[in-house]
Amino acid sequence: MSNIVIGIEGLVGAGKTSICRKLKQELPNTVLLNGGNLYRTIVYAMMQNGNKLEELKNQGKNLDIKEMMDFFNIQIKIENNETIMYINNNKISEEAIQSKEASIAVSTIGGSADNRKLFIFGKKLIDDLKESYNVIVSGRSVMKIYPNCDYHFFITAELDERVRRKCIQYKNKESEKEIRENIIKRDELQKEAGFYDFSPNTIEIDVTKCKSVEESVNLVLNEIKLPEMV
Repeated sequence: MSNIVIGIEGLVGAGKTSICRKLKQELPNTVLLNGGNLYRTIVYAMMQNGNKLEELKNQGKNLDIKEMMDFFNIQIKIENNETIMYINNNKISEEAIQSKEASIAVSTIGGSADNRKLFIFGKKLIDDLKESYNVIVSGRSVMKIYPNCDYHFFITAELDERVRRKCIQYKNKESEKEIRENIIKRDELQKEAGFYDFSPNTIEIDVTKCKSVEESVNLVLNEIKLPEMV
């Protein structure tokens, strides 16, 4: 039996990460590769080093993201069947890399930087993981990194619902107005970068009316046939 690769992308605030983690639990022998967190960690490390967002953006294709990953000694480790990010052997919390500033920075830099070497690294990492596991790949440009995904899903939801979910996630640390403006801005940046483009094999899943992550995951599971189920 061969293992499969499932790519999952989605609109900001649609619940992609929660869906991936629950899906990992539902599928046997599955590991979650959170590519979004890898990219966020690289950008986070650059900004912590004193690099300004506008300066990084202006570098454009001269900014090699894989070289930055190596320069800051960013490592990926597997814990509880999920990739966890480290900088110089220090674990990086999701709270640090999921801040509003880090999110805007990733959306801004991701579409202009040179990602080619990082994509090559990502494909090899997926291939290596696939030897032992089914692999869920969460992030952006999944089909550019791994065009042979067995399944590619794009998670969508209406803006009001995405704002509501982000308000819950941030636990009133930001106002609804601020969260809405942030989502709209990130949507614009990611659309400009081509991160919201569909491939011919992309399956769109609208989770607006789902009342729980379980309901959202069931919509995804309905589209998946594991080799032993065929």
